[in-house]
Amino acid sequence: MIRKAFVMSVNPGKEAEYQRRHNPIWADLAAELKNHGSHNYSIFLDPKTLQLFGYVEIESEERWAQVAQTDACRRWWKFMGDIMPSNPDNSPVSRDLDEVFHLE
Repeated sequence: MIRKAFVMSVNPGKEAEYQRRHNPIWADLAAELKNHGSHNYSIFLDPKTLQLFGYVEIESEERWAQVAQTDACRRWWKFMGDIMPSNPDNSPVSRDLDEVFHLE
């Protein structure tokens, strides 16, 4: 399993709405994530900086990248675009993090 971590952010004053939209996420999006080999996906919020920390375990980088091409993911990005910084294709502005330590 490949461990991935990344950071995004939420717009000021939109923290509660971000959480509301994730509880629960759309069933078709959850299914696509699982169908593309994603496991143990979590997102955490730092309320002081409005940074979001994402963690997911994936089966392959290629399958993970393919999620972005699904209709469910594209619709989700558009749905979330008004409450978080987004790229021109509606994907969230995100930076991958490098793993520096892991303990099983």
